[in-house]
Amino acid sequence: MNQEDIPRLDPSPLMRLTTLYWESQVFLTANRIGLFHILDKEALSITEIAHALELKPHPTRLMLKACEALELVKDAGEEHFINTPLSNAFMVPGTPAYLGDAVRYADNLYAAWGSLEQALREGTPPMAPETYLGEDKEKTRAFVYGMHNRALGIGNAMADMLDLKGRQHLLDVGGGPGTYSSLLTLKTPGLSSIVLDLPDVVAIAKEIINSMGATEKVSTLAGDYKQTPFPSNNDVVLISGVFHRETEDTCQNLIQRAADTLQTGGLLIVSDIFTSAGGAEPTFATLFGLNMMLSAPDGTVHADADIAEWMASAGFTDIKKQQFPPPMPHRMVMGTLK
Repeated sequence: MNQEDIPRLDPSPLMRLTTLYWESQVFLTANRIGLFHILDKEALSITEIAHALELKPHPTRLMLKACEALELVKDAGEEHFINTPLSNAFMVPGTPAYLGDAVRYADNLYAAWGSLEQALREGTPPMAPETYLGEDKEKTRAFVYGMHNRALGIGNAMADMLDLKGRQHLLDVGGGPGTYSSLLTLKTPGLSSIVLDLPDVVAIAKEIINSMGATEKVSTLAGDYKQTPFPSNNDVVLISGVFHRETEDTCQNLIQRAADTLQTGGLLIVSDIFTSAGGAEPTFATLFGLNMMLSAPDGTVHADADIAEWMASAGFTDIKKQQFPPPMPHRMVMGTLK
């Protein structure tokens, strides 16, 4: 590049990247300290907010102004603040679309992202998965409920996209909170499901399944999907949010094991965040792959074209790839067993 070309380039996109974490920390911290919880019904003064959250007044004012700039709260006059409609809809505990637990899980990952260079050099995740899959009870609970928060929107979309009429036995491999199984069985008469996941995960999943009114339709199986034998005689196997934790070999093995337990004409559904062929888009999926590398030994992101190829090799036909409606970044790959 010639020296005279440099002034024509705008470095703003680069400088913008240097401070994006400022915005993330404001949002994550506001959720963590309970700001949205206390501003859901009435406007409070800076003094009242600081007292309620055990904060100092001057830093609280700076924080609230930053939240106002990010459209998380709004000034209701005389420096009283209240949630914006967006925060009220998604960030207040107890609301139908609550995402606070999912945000809290992202908060738990923040320190791991600070160790990205270390992970690149050492090849090991700075956030050990055992931490949020049983070892740390609080983080495990936040993880499972965080997955439930996210899965509600994804699962409702999935239920609208799938026609499981006439199918009776669903195996939900690595089904986490049981949200997908609950939504799919509640929508489909005659369909029951088994959620296979780790013991500490399914212990919490039982609470969630019960809260969704699906206890009679959804049961759990405590185990490790890499080792625990899959129940047989299924006519649907769902593997959602699993492949981003696993190597190509493990993913292919799971597909083959699903095929081995499906009836002829059975349906395999693999749902996850996938890249397009080549792996360089969409941007969110590429970043998601790094996020998984930071929190799982084999964390990664796969291309949906590869999933389709592996399914074909395992004997599946009529393979279809389907994108979830925006803004959800998820995709499904489906195939029918010969």
